[in-house]
Amino acid sequence: MFENPPGSWREELRATLRLATPLVGANLLQMMVFALDVVFVARLGPEALAASSLAVALFGLLIWSLTGLVGAASPLIAAELGRRAHAVREVRRTVRMAAWAGLAAAWVVIGVCSLGGPLMRLTGQHEAVIVRAVPFLQILMWAVFPMILAALLRTVIATLGRPGVGTAVTALGVAVNALGNWTFVFGHLGMPAMGLAGSAMSSVVTSTAMLAAYIVVIWRDRRLRRYHLFGKWWKPHWTRLADVLRIGLPICATIVAEAGLFNGAAFLMGRIGEQELAAHAMALQFAAMSFQVPFGIAQAATIRVGLAYGARDNAAITRAGWLALALGVGFMAATALIMLFAPGLILSLYMDPHDPANARVVAFALQFMMVAAAFQLFDGAQAVGQGVLRGLQDARVPMAIAIFGYWVPGLGSSIVLGLYTPLGGVGVWIGLLVGLVVVAALVLWRWSARGRLGLLPV
Repeated sequence: MFENPPGSWREELRATLRLATPLVGANLLQMMVFALDVVFVARLGPEALAASSLAVALFGLLIWSLTGLVGAASPLIAAELGRRAHAVREVRRTVRMAAWAGLAAAWVVIGVCSLGGPLMRLTGQHEAVIVRAVPFLQILMWAVFPMILAALLRTVIATLGRPGVGTAVTALGVAVNALGNWTFVFGHLGMPAMGLAGSAMSSVVTSTAMLAAYIVVIWRDRRLRRYHLFGKWWKPHWTRLADVLRIGLPICATIVAEAGLFNGAAFLMGRIGEQELAAHAMALQFAAMSFQVPFGIAQAATIRVGLAYGARDNAAITRAGWLALALGVGFMAATALIMLFAPGLILSLYMDPHDPANARVVAFALQFMMVAAAFQLFDGAQAVGQGVLRGLQDARVPMAIAIFGYWVPGLGSSIVLGLYTPLGGVGVWIGLLVGLVVVAALVLWRWSARGRLGLLPV
């Protein structure tokens, strides 16, 4: 089990890094799992790639939001462990009710994906792409059940003191997905070539294999086995289910709000021009990769703050929160310097920046990355800020902050500056920056005022 909240900044730093490092590794490996699908599907042609991208955009948003729902287990379990080191029954109830909530919500995902065709037509997508995307989505949607349970178990195992398990299991997922795509997409190992449908099948197999791996680890690990996490799965505990929903549903809404800003920015870029959209995709991809570090730190901060919250140790809450914020913003400051002083190095990961044929895309990307350098700092601050507040089981007001900040000043500025001023694509990125600045400022104010607002244990 985790040690009690440490009594010095140095001890807190060690504890946070021990927890955050494997979580960051797992986040980066998860991105590799998704990237492998693109690598294999791209060989089927641009139409197949467009179809899979369209389906994955819808499915990915739904799955990402559900991970927020089951992620409510982390602060609840951490608080229980902070109160009492051997809270076996309370931990088991939390896991069981989070699983109930996640599986119930998974059927909503199935329903939405079943309407994938009409939803895609509403957004004006090409019929030829929709025709290929719908069968892909009809297979992919069944991955929701193992995916959501695997996400829950990954969160639970990390909170119970085994964060490295998530990294190892996700690395297994990378290998299984590579083998699955190779087998199902192109027809190897005696399987027929399924093409695009094969990639969806690989996702189902990969998520099932990862869930099985988590179950095996829990069954074999002595520390984890003592919680009997799979015991009495049929038994409800309505108070704990209400706790999961109280924290998890606002996290879902926060994720949807943030995704709405960035998905909206992509649509705006598409209206401005294809080259601007390509440049936007490159700049945002690097930002998304670097974001995995403060995101992992935020996950660790939720646990560390949650442990101190359960122990009613306000000094430890302060140390855990501010140290996590310093780590997250400090890392993003380093990536901002790379964007400012070595943007060509980043662009060379995606294309030849010296090829005259790429000149306009490179020029746009360089402009966007200048804005993105500032964007990084506030993205790290808001991510970790949300994490520390979740450790205090504070999710409803941060949800309102996210919805307002991302959709009103954020998306509003992107629309006005991007479509109605000469700034064009740069205006869209300024809008993204405005949204992140507003959310980061309000979240950090709430964290700073946690005592006055009654967020601390008494």
